[in-house]
Amino acid sequence: MESSFAEYILAERDWVKKMEIMYYLKKKASLFFDPSVVFKTLLLKLFLEVTDLEVEQNLALTANLLCNCKKTENPSDLSKVQSYAKDGAEYLSLLGFQDKFCRICEEVNRYSGLKPRELEADTLELVDQFGGMLLVRPERAAFKVEDAVVLLEYRNLKDCDNLYLITFINFIEQMEKITTNYRSTLNAENNNTVGVSRIGRGIISEFAEEFNKISRQNALTMYDKEKQLSISIKTASRLYEMAKLAIEETETKEIQEEKKEKPVIPTAADIEAMKRMDEREFLK
Repeated sequence: MESSFAEYILAERDWVKKMEIMYYLKKKASLFFDPSVVFKTLLLKLFLEVTDLEVEQNLALTANLLCNCKKTENPSDLSKVQSYAKDGAEYLSLLGFQDKFCRICEEVNRYSGLKPRELEADTLELVDQFGGMLLVRPERAAFKVEDAVVLLEYRNLKDCDNLYLITFINFIEQMEKITTNYRSTLNAENNNTVGVSRIGRGIISEFAEEFNKISRQNALTMYDKEKQLSISIKTASRLYEMAKLAIEETETKEIQEEKKEKPVIPTAADIEAMKRMDEREFLK
């Protein structure tokens, strides 16, 4: 029996390969997938790796890649802003995802008012809210990390009872210290190795360029107390390629009127066929 798209992407444990799958899903079904998704997914991955939350990492990362699939590129359309998560969850159910997964995606924001909330949904909400503030928008500049942290706690998620809010804030503050200390150490040792860009830069293209530089090194290792994070040369270079492709498409794409068409329901075989067609681009 042919695998559904849901089975296909959930079975893939390499999170960068998941993003490759998303790239082809976007091409096949014209769904939302841009550099902001790449950025927020990496932020979520780092958060889950340095904490001991009772969430399923594979489920959370996959949901983070898909929860914005029906997101509008026109932020002035408030009805779409408020309904895209619900619309996306309904579409994902057609791809074979179970109710829990669809609920996680719908709960990336609180417009639906679903209760009780899934644990993974609280992690998606955090990176969506915080990561969004670090990105440059047409109507505003990116927020500084310290300002984004304050707004996250006292405005965006005020009275929302997010289970992991304090843990996330501690994680962001620690990551800022790690990055700063890591760069200072490198400068002191006159080492040419490139560290991860500060989270506060908030611009995906710059973020991707940093990973391109990292990919020329053997690996990058950061430490958070007793926990070690390693980003291999393969992962870094492939992440950069994914971000670069998404950036290029976003910069050249014209915003079009949303078309009311029958939803495209791709299968695992559809995605694999598209990947084979582009193998020169991805499989080097």
